[in-house]
Amino acid sequence: MTSSIYICAECGAEHRKWMGQCPDCREWNTISEQLVAATIPASKKASPLATRPITQVEGRQSGRSSTRIEELDRVLGGGLVPGSAILIGGDPGIGKSTLLLQAAEKLAADGPVLYITGEESPEQVKLRGERIDAMHQNVHIAAGTDVDAALHTIHAIKPIAVIIDSVQTMVSSRLSSAPGTVSQVRETAASLIQNAKQHGHALLLVGHVTKDGSIAGPRVLEHMVDAVIYFEGDRGHQYRILRAVKNRFGPAGEIGVFEMHDKGLLGITDASRLFLAERASHTPGSVVLACMEGTRPLLVEIQALVAPTVYATPRRAAIGLDSGRVAMLTAVLERRVGLHLSDQDVYINVAGGVRLTEPAADLAVLLAMISACQDKALPNDLAVFGEVGLTGEVRPVGQPEARAREAASLGFARLLMPKENHERVRELKASATMPPDQRSMPRCIPVRNLAEAAQAGLA
Repeated sequence: MTSSIYICAECGAEHRKWMGQCPDCREWNTISEQLVAATIPASKKASPLATRPITQVEGRQSGRSSTRIEELDRVLGGGLVPGSAILIGGDPGIGKSTLLLQAAEKLAADGPVLYITGEESPEQVKLRGERIDAMHQNVHIAAGTDVDAALHTIHAIKPIAVIIDSVQTMVSSRLSSAPGTVSQVRETAASLIQNAKQHGHALLLVGHVTKDGSIAGPRVLEHMVDAVIYFEGDRGHQYRILRAVKNRFGPAGEIGVFEMHDKGLLGITDASRLFLAERASHTPGSVVLACMEGTRPLLVEIQALVAPTVYATPRRAAIGLDSGRVAMLTAVLERRVGLHLSDQDVYINVAGGVRLTEPAADLAVLLAMISACQDKALPNDLAVFGEVGLTGEVRPVGQPEARAREAASLGFARLLMPKENHERVRELKASATMPPDQRSMPRCIPVRNLAEAAQAGLA
């Protein structure tokens, strides 16, 4: 016997009737009708759970399995943890399947790896493997969408890692709903994750994304897994950013940088030098930002263009940054510095396809806008970081020492920073433990507010 229920695709809440807005998560147009089979719950008396003091719980240190791909290991926190479940999302064609096939070939040196594809045939996967030179006898390919058959295959092969491409294609015979629906994704993912925890193999799930870039299906899926990793970057660029937005076994926010080649994705360890390789010197509207992505310092170029508007309302557009924050910084610039931008369009771009989220980019964005508006180039050997408040004050940010080291390694002679961060960098410069190649630290320029920063940068 089947019945209809209405499930929210955002939070997974179940409702008896359709509504335009989900009352639980307040999202619009996320509720859809699904057919479910009515089941009779088994009548048995539940026994209480066994408890013990936390001080008597024995910790188990399980070793990680290295993927032998340095940038992927960095994002994972050092490698794959046995029994962990990892969800990898990204736009179509950005390189999810390619990277996982490369990782499968590397992991196969330690034991069998099972690759289950629900979207391609084994012959198609082999063609990709031959193209990127990812062929190994221990990589087992299977095509199918039935989760019960997948679990039996896992039990027969006993792999050290299982790759499911993708979780939205898997179906459970216990449900009558279509593949990719909220109930199917939740049921199949729960079965695969529970099996991974019981048998100790690493589970990597490929997830489709919606038009706004989030993982398709119920949001509860991201809570079920141990790590959520997103591919960022435009397919028009050859660079790809792999970012960990959740990681129970490592730092969240860590990134790995890859370059797409005909042989697959190649990790880039010196990403700052690569992002600045094509930077034009002595060009108005360009400034170098010393930012942090996870625990990794990174130097990127912020570009700004200010042009007269042809519309009644001027445009505020940003690529790689939050557009709302750019609009706010434009208002701060007009109010606190006195630049007249009410009849000017402002465009901000982070070169190389990098997407920045930390507020330490504020000062670089504002200086790039001032430089573009006055048509005056900033010094080519200047790097910048700092958060800017609504009153125009420059606030301190975290890890200024790592930013200074990265700027020194690339030969920047001057570093514009908040005054509160100056003391920590000055102590680093005076430290005798500095590596020999970084003893020549950049000259620090501390500033208190935006007016001081504009004067110091464009002096």
